[in-house]
Amino acid sequence: MSIAADQQPKAGFNVFSALRGATGPLIGLVLLCVFLAFATDKFMSVRNLLNILDQISVLGIMAVGMTLVILIGGIDLAVGSVLALAMMVMGYVANVHGYPMGVGIAVALIVAAVAGAVSGLLITVFRVPAFIATLAMMSAARGVANMITDGQQIVGFPSWFSLLAYTRFGGFLTLTVAIMIVVFIFGWIYLRYTSGGRSLYAIGGNPEVARLAGINVNLFTTGVYVVSGLLAGLAGVVLAMRLDSVQPTAGVGYELDTIAAVVIGGTSLTGGKGGIFGTLVGVLIIGVLRNGLNLLGVSPFTQAVVIGVVIALAVAAESFKKIR
Repeated sequence: MSIAADQQPKAGFNVFSALRGATGPLIGLVLLCVFLAFATDKFMSVRNLLNILDQISVLGIMAVGMTLVILIGGIDLAVGSVLALAMMVMGYVANVHGYPMGVGIAVALIVAAVAGAVSGLLITVFRVPAFIATLAMMSAARGVANMITDGQQIVGFPSWFSLLAYTRFGGFLTLTVAIMIVVFIFGWIYLRYTSGGRSLYAIGGNPEVARLAGINVNLFTTGVYVVSGLLAGLAGVVLAMRLDSVQPTAGVGYELDTIAAVVIGGTSLTGGKGGIFGTLVGVLIIGVLRNGLNLLGVSPFTQAVVIGVVIALAVAAESFKKIR
């Protein structure tokens, strides 16, 4: 049994194939940039555009993992809490116990991946719905993050660690932005050029058909949640670089922004449709929108309303296309 052709990304690359499925979000991003360019004279400055890239680095890294999860028809509500857990583990290992930062980062990423694996196993082995499994992990990971230092933040990382987030190599990109770009590239290559990527589309399209076609649905599902947890942990390391501290309250609400970026970028919540390029556009839309609203002096409360409306419009547009 073969997987339906319309569920497989075609091999090769051209501009039009990359844009397919993300045309609407891309047009929206361009129009938003044009509006903000006229509404404020600071938006199009090189410094502000580079700041936007810095600000979206954490969201962008997590959004790649969330794209894989949503492509198979899943959801991961735990990414914000796993981010905080990874940050606290890194700080505890490196600062409290004095191990090298490299060891702290490695342990943090392992813990984040294990958290993702637990969510995946709850879903595949114990048949817990993804919403409930990741909701439970969201609570558990946040609780453990608080338990590590009894709710206290950890400060005092080596100076070189925070400098990595603010030193612009070549005068443009910081290491945090470079990490985000590399993650996007690897995610795009995996989905477009590997059998594993095609399997994710197949699982999202119809898990039973994918199983009959010889795809190990449980293995891929668990693996996707492991990757989502791992990238949430990596995002936590990047955020620690930017803040030069770690705290258990970090990442609150990040799961909503991450899901929003993926959905705005055109990835279907029912699975089987979407891609990394659309997610990149979605991340940029959220970053540009937040930055523009700040420049226009809009209050954070109003910003939340605006972003909520944008999410609703994105989902409504997807539903409208299905009806047509």
